[in-house]
Amino acid sequence: MTLMLIDSASLWYRAYYGMPDTLLSPKGEPINAVKGFIDMTARLINSYRPDRLAICLDGDWRPSWRVELFPEYKTNRLDESGEEEEEPDLLTPQVPIILDFFESLGVQIIGADDYEADDVIATLAKRESGPVRVVTGDRDLFQLVDDARDVKVVYLAKGISAHDLVDTSWIAKKYSIPGERYGLFAMIRGDASDGLPGIKGIGEKGAAEIASNFGSINEVVNAAKSGDTNLREIHRKKILADNSYAAIVEELVSCATNISLPKVDFKIPNRAEDSKMLEKLTAEHGLTTSFTRLKAALGWQ
Repeated sequence: MTLMLIDSASLWYRAYYGMPDTLLSPKGEPINAVKGFIDMTARLINSYRPDRLAICLDGDWRPSWRVELFPEYKTNRLDESGEEEEEPDLLTPQVPIILDFFESLGVQIIGADDYEADDVIATLAKRESGPVRVVTGDRDLFQLVDDARDVKVVYLAKGISAHDLVDTSWIAKKYSIPGERYGLFAMIRGDASDGLPGIKGIGEKGAAEIASNFGSINEVVNAAKSGDTNLREIHRKKILADNSYAAIVEELVSCATNISLPKVDFKIPNRAEDSKMLEKLTAEHGLTTSFTRLKAALGWQ
């Protein structure tokens, strides 16, 4: 019973930028992100044939507890007034349509206050049994990959047609680290897209070397303090100099896996939850072709 977990914002941004904004509804409103999201979902279902499906949302893209740990978290995404940089004007009105469409379809849409979609996905990937396929363009979620539990990431950085299915061997080949240690590697390396500096002065090659020799950030810090010869002197000095960041980085970078989420049925519906609303949305926004593709993927008559 394969469960597919979709990182919603990642998918609708890719849909928006991957489809021309000349795609318009009968009212003349841009509908490219909606069409793209539906079409991409249909292709993913055709490729992976999941039995269960959930669209995962950000309850907060800068959770208070992460900001409390590290006030600079994602500040690179704030405008001069300290507010979140706005979505493209033509995308924002399309997001509610996407959510209404899938809700009327009967697909579970799930989020949690003060948590990011990554945390929701991580909690479900840990909680739910059976194979899990995480759909995202965000490499942060590589930390969830688990061959023993058959948790893999459908990584969309190169688009749907050329996407990668990430398992531990893919990670090992890509980053020259043990595949199950991506989380540690990311803690040390940092991530500029999230405003995370990593351990100051240690780049990707150094992070890979350290992650190859140690299994956790605690091991790394203890090695630095004890003068472990498996840790190069230059790295030891940088870790000790940035010890305050090293002390918080595991909680900051690791996805939360213990959110209190409702127990719901993720089974893919075999008929619409609200057929009248679905018909209305399809007609009003000119989604007939996309809906037909999705129905075919779902096996609906």
